[in-house]
Amino acid sequence: MKNRYHMPERKCFLWLAIVGLIGVVFFVATMIRSSDTFCPETRIQTRTRVSEDYNPTAIQLKAILHYATSRVVPQQSLSEIKISFDVLKSLGRPSKFLVFGLGHDSLMWASFNPHGTTLFLEEDPKWVQTVLKDAPNLRAHTVRYRTQLRDADMLLSSYRSEPTCFPSRAYLRDNGACKLALDNLPEEVYDTEWDLIMIDAPKGYFAEAPGRMAAVYSAAVMARGRKGSGVTHVFLHDVDRKVEKAYAEEFLCRKNLVKSVGRLWHFEIPPQSNDIDAPRFC
Repeated sequence: MKNRYHMPERKCFLWLAIVGLIGVVFFVATMIRSSDTFCPETRIQTRTRVSEDYNPTAIQLKAILHYATSRVVPQQSLSEIKISFDVLKSLGRPSKFLVFGLGHDSLMWASFNPHGTTLFLEEDPKWVQTVLKDAPNLRAHTVRYRTQLRDADMLLSSYRSEPTCFPSRAYLRDNGACKLALDNLPEEVYDTEWDLIMIDAPKGYFAEAPGRMAAVYSAAVMARGRKGSGVTHVFLHDVDRKVEKAYAEEFLCRKNLVKSVGRLWHFEIPPQSNDIDAPRFC
């Protein structure tokens, strides 16, 4: 994943985030003082509520310290990051957030969802150890991919000949027949209904790389198989590349595309009925 290497600095975004947090702290402090002055009898109740709602978590403080003192910043632009940030904020509750890729943006994603579940999937075990050494509170699993970028066109044209790849029959766990299915993920991934899925990995810029074909396909299967209410928000980065764009249009569907900023596409995918034995997702 590209974001494990040094990226151009975006200090403006980081300082704005720090200034914004400081502003919130001062605002809350002001509100507490005002409440104490005019309503002394509600002082303890107000302080308790403010403490519960606004106290930053350990991972949020860690993220602020990390990005304020590091020359390595997240890969996505401010406008791209804001898309998923706004979705997390709009949900108004702890969310289940699955991220393909572990890198310099991981602390940021986890801090956006401090009371929820944020899980990272990474193909390089050594890189997992490197990142977790500095950020042990992150939760990450190593994933083995069965695909190579060089096979992207072949996989896209041939998956319809394999019944277990069909949208009406698709499944992931132990599905060795469908090469696009991520069949060996941790049980937690299969057993969780994810509210958001970010696809910014695995590597997809040279022929022998895994490519993001299986990640896109598997995200579509997970989103369509949702049993709970609401949609699954799927974010795909690097859509300026041929494979990412082609696989998004095949499995995530243009009709589900709700926002496009820079190199990021945001899809809202509703649960799908499996009554029709259709060979295509879109």
